[in-house]
Amino acid sequence: MAKRAAIVGTGQTFHKSHRPDVNGQELINEAVSRALLDANLTMKDIDAIIIGNMDHFEGINYVDCWSVDGSGGTMKPVMKITTGGTTGCTIAIGGYHLVASGMFDKVLIVGWEKNSESDTSGAITTAFDPIWDRLVFAGAISGLAAEAQAYIARYGATDRDGARVSVRDRKHALNNPHAQLRKEVSLEEVLASPMLADPIHLLDVCPRTDGACAVIMASEDSAEKITKTPDWIWGTGNRHPYAYLGDADYGRLTSMERTAKEIFKKAGIKEPRKEINVIELYQPYSFAGIIWIEDMGIVPPGKGAEYIWSGATDMGGELPINPSGGVISCNPIGATGLIRCAEAAMQVMGKAEGRQVPDVNHAVSTGFGGCWWTDMILHGKKKPNY
Repeated sequence: MAKRAAIVGTGQTFHKSHRPDVNGQELINEAVSRALLDANLTMKDIDAIIIGNMDHFEGINYVDCWSVDGSGGTMKPVMKITTGGTTGCTIAIGGYHLVASGMFDKVLIVGWEKNSESDTSGAITTAFDPIWDRLVFAGAISGLAAEAQAYIARYGATDRDGARVSVRDRKHALNNPHAQLRKEVSLEEVLASPMLADPIHLLDVCPRTDGACAVIMASEDSAEKITKTPDWIWGTGNRHPYAYLGDADYGRLTSMERTAKEIFKKAGIKEPRKEINVIELYQPYSFAGIIWIEDMGIVPPGKGAEYIWSGATDMGGELPINPSGGVISCNPIGATGLIRCAEAAMQVMGKAEGRQVPDVNHAVSTGFGGCWWTDMILHGKKKPNY
């Protein structure tokens, strides 16, 4: 029988560019231990585990097997999910469905990455078609630059608009002790940083991070017994729109548009700009913070930069985006989407401390990866009425 499901606990490492002091299992265990402490549970209470990372980055197979010393998965059902950049959000969606299906009452979800021990560029290149795409879209930056250039050509935006997004997120990160990069930057510093692929500068993009995140989900049978403020999941969705990069509608993220419409319709949200209180956007570079809020339906096409410059997405604004500092400040890839989920949950549960947005009733967290695919989760303070 279907169940309503909620997040009841979260835990993160203090993310850094390099964690030589721990191996993968120990890194995972830091996040797991903190999530269990947050929910006041032990591993005996956990019925199943979902774990994920970009396993081809580190070149390590069977993370669901060798990680059990860190995840606590010995003699428990453990499942691995890997979906590229969206992995962290996808494992959250997988955990939700395991609980909502009634199969398990409490599920531990773990995302992690040791990017300091990986070959990111070489691994990402293998995601692209070897004949049509690989020679011109090797790595991640070139594809993102093509998206930004298409948006600029269509709507007249500038690299200064992108820099404003980077300034916002890096300022927000100052309030997040878990963020890797915690240094405020100016527009001039972003624009003066090295050009990677026009119009993307070094300070427009995310770092490589070692870190882990864990989230505990529980069914409606036990969620309110575990915490007085569960973060109820109102809806999830994902879309994979392209097999070849050449088929993409550059300057638009159609997967975001379709996923958002599905979830908002499911939840009865008609005016997302007014009904959503905070967004944790998987935003690997600055222009995504302009383009993708348009595709989510927050503002009309071509109006994203204007909305950013108004201050509406800053802390204290109409709709704060990435109070945590976002992906631009911290990117342990297999955990990155799950961090967005955990941060949104903390906002709903009132546990975000120095980065807390007041009176959060609905929050959105997203994932992004590969050929412009999108995952999305809608969080809520009240129990869903479906």
